[in-house]
Amino acid sequence: MATPPLADPNFDRTVVYMLEHTEDGAVGVVLNRPLREPLPDQLHPWERLLSEPATLHHGGPVDESALIALAQLIGPIDGAWSLVADGLGSIDLMLDPDDVAASVTALRVFQGYSGWGPQQLDEELAAGAWMVLSAEASDLFSPHPEMLWRYVLRRQGGRVAWLANAPDDLSAN
Repeated sequence: MATPPLADPNFDRTVVYMLEHTEDGAVGVVLNRPLREPLPDQLHPWERLLSEPATLHHGGPVDESALIALAQLIGPIDGAWSLVADGLGSIDLMLDPDDVAASVTALRVFQGYSGWGPQQLDEELAAGAWMVLSAEASDLFSPHPEMLWRYVLRRQGGRVAWLANAPDDLSAN
């Protein structure tokens, strides 16, 4: 979770789901920036399976031509997906949906991703730019992603929940 106000407009008030964080760097996707754009034509078979809002989402400022799909599946087919955590995985959008699993229960497609070089994210964490909070499966497929930053902060309780009410312009407080 980005702390307010994170100076980088790419990440101000974002909720980033981390896919990988190692000594070589980190990769994640922004969960709360729907683009309100349809999937590219070649991905039309997946459109009916998208979680609401059924639109492409901005995953981050890195390689905005890349598409990353995260899904919850029933009966995944070996080789058609990569497990990320607890029943959540990335899927190959070049496959037909019927070739990935018996059923797709949730799907979100991200354009671009968020990436950090070696130790970059660790330095930002140490500087207080980010809070590390546990994700819930419902965060990834929230029907109201634009409200996710405040929602996740509020559910933390205590002083962290107070941040959910921070004004966009802190000087106006």
